[in-house]
Amino acid sequence: MNQRRVVITGMGHVSPLPPTLDRFWEFLFTKEDAVQPYALDSPISVAAPALFGNCVDDFPDVDPTLKKSIKKSLKVMSREIQMAVAASSRAIADAGISFGQFPASRTGVSFGSDHILTTPDECLDGIKACSTDSPESRLAFDFTRWGRDGMSKMSPLWQLKYLPNMPASHIAILNGFHGPSNSMTLREASIGAVVGESLSIIESDRTDIMLVGTTGSRLHPIKMIQAVQQEELAPDRCRPFDRDRSGTVLGEGAGALVLEEREHAIKRGATIYAEVVAASYRCRFDRSGTDLRRAVVGQVLREVLRKGGREPEQIGHVNAHGLGDQRSDIAEACAIADVFGRRPIPVCAAKGFFGNLGASAGTVELIASVLTLGKQTLFPTPHYETPDADCPIRIAAAEEPSGDSFVKIAVNPQGQASGLLVVR
Repeated sequence: MNQRRVVITGMGHVSPLPPTLDRFWEFLFTKEDAVQPYALDSPISVAAPALFGNCVDDFPDVDPTLKKSIKKSLKVMSREIQMAVAASSRAIADAGISFGQFPASRTGVSFGSDHILTTPDECLDGIKACSTDSPESRLAFDFTRWGRDGMSKMSPLWQLKYLPNMPASHIAILNGFHGPSNSMTLREASIGAVVGESLSIIESDRTDIMLVGTTGSRLHPIKMIQAVQQEELAPDRCRPFDRDRSGTVLGEGAGALVLEEREHAIKRGATIYAEVVAASYRCRFDRSGTDLRRAVVGQVLREVLRKGGREPEQIGHVNAHGLGDQRSDIAEACAIADVFGRRPIPVCAAKGFFGNLGASAGTVELIASVLTLGKQTLFPTPHYETPDADCPIRIAAAEEPSGDSFVKIAVNPQGQASGLLVVR
């Protein structure tokens, strides 16, 4: 029996960059970015919000009945979930798939996310109901009253807006996908996990089509507070691997791919962007606080090459995580050098365009490299000017040949990493 091969037949995204794939690609060569100061005299910069207005008009042209269902569901979707559904709708439209075209049991979903937080305004009425004037004439919150007086002010559907399994749930319900469905919460490393699982599902003949993707927002006010306290944030630009890098910037978005069994795609005349050959995701954690990112990224790289039956010399380029902070970039660059050291493989990183989009970053960056395989040219790494001796890799020159394959790396601060091997 021949092994079932898995190809990409549709791609869609919601991000600070233009929504169509053609304009997205053109933007990568404009020498511009979507980064701006957070506020006047702010010590940090952020990416512009995703080009998505939380309304049904931001979804692609689909069947009117489906669009009506999306509109009704928006009120029980957080912004991250809305962006996930929009990116998925764009990927499905790009793949030329219509509702009910294929057996429902042969189509599935796997979607990744960050932790999805409620917004303060959701709890405002409940907080007011439990607040009293203190002797100092200030409002004081009485925790003992929350169960009786506060919860009743919350929407009964409130929790549905923030559960991390809801992106996959909405996508499956709206599109009639009754096959395997799963949700991953590996933050920035999610893309390798959702693709890796879906690769296995299709190869084992449990489905013919899997809709995969990731969504996240680092622009949520509470997440921004956490980031300011815990992360290295740049005052101006994100400069992956540059000697003078000063941290990342925060952004938001969602990305989605249609993965399809190759013969199934050929039979229906689908456009094939690339083939996904192998995936790996691993975790290394040390309670002493030792940074193990170099080790786990190296392990992931070796595993995808082994599973894909490729030697390092056979890979065209590496699409790096490229966070733009000091420790993460050094660990990742050293891991790449550990694996590809016999050859200075071209490395590109896209976060200089839009910063760290949370879980969605890996998918949006993956789309950029998939496009390079068709265009046969690499996009430049924004704001990279001065090599860093502590990052022993070669950043690709603008419009350098992409080769016929690449490895995508994604890493999160918790010591989880994932990798994908994609070929033309």
